[in-house]
Amino acid sequence: MSVPLLEMAEVSRTYQRRTRTGRQGVAVPALSDVSLTLRRGEILGLVGESGAGKTTLTRLIFGLEKADSGKVSFDGQDLATLSGARLRAARQRMHLILQDPYQSLHPGMRVCRCVGEPLAIAGVPRGARAVRVDPALEEAGLSPAADFNTRFPHELSGGQRQRVALARALVGRPELVIADEPTSMLDASLRYEILSLITALRDAHGTAFLVVTHDLALARHVADRIAVLQHGRVVECADTEDVVNNPTHPYTRTLLAASESVR
Repeated sequence: MSVPLLEMAEVSRTYQRRTRTGRQGVAVPALSDVSLTLRRGEILGLVGESGAGKTTLTRLIFGLEKADSGKVSFDGQDLATLSGARLRAARQRMHLILQDPYQSLHPGMRVCRCVGEPLAIAGVPRGARAVRVDPALEEAGLSPAADFNTRFPHELSGGQRQRVALARALVGRPELVIADEPTSMLDASLRYEILSLITALRDAHGTAFLVVTHDLALARHVADRIAVLQHGRVVECADTEDVVNNPTHPYTRTLLAASESVR
């Protein structure tokens, strides 16, 4: 059996809440014994309400924090054991898409430079970067690229900015993309266009996606499997249709009831 691209094994992370005087207060568990796997080329939906621990989980995957216990492995490597160049090399094989593209697209950079920035960080020469940016834009649905690559982010619509963010994420051909609420800032009419684009890009390049969302209906549309996170614990994880049609946990049933369009 092949090694999962991403594996979390009994991962826990606790924060210390501070008092008003700055003293160490009560311990607040953000994640408790979380175990997950993500296979190469798979789309996994991570579903949970605000405060469920989704942000902490993504920070652990990128090595921005370390778990108190358990292990986070990327392509068989324990991220907690990596530092310096080895950790940077692992991160270059991942990419994060934020819910608000303004957080990831520099307002003073033209689109072509925004999209090419991951290549610049990876040390790709300027000439080699230029020939990869236009195809990435067109693959993300911004065609012809010449109409977009000289614009600034504020000159684009919300949907166009999220497509730029997708092009930027995939121009370096990462093996894992984490999409954090990728459609929450968009109108309903655009949400499923972006989700369909994620699926098409996965199919074209074999990129694995972790789609983080509070919306079970959205996860159903795009994910092969769904993991449900509540109060820092995975309470259910199964193939998408099993989760939707035969939920085993009361919290999952609550999320289903809240997603009016899930059925």
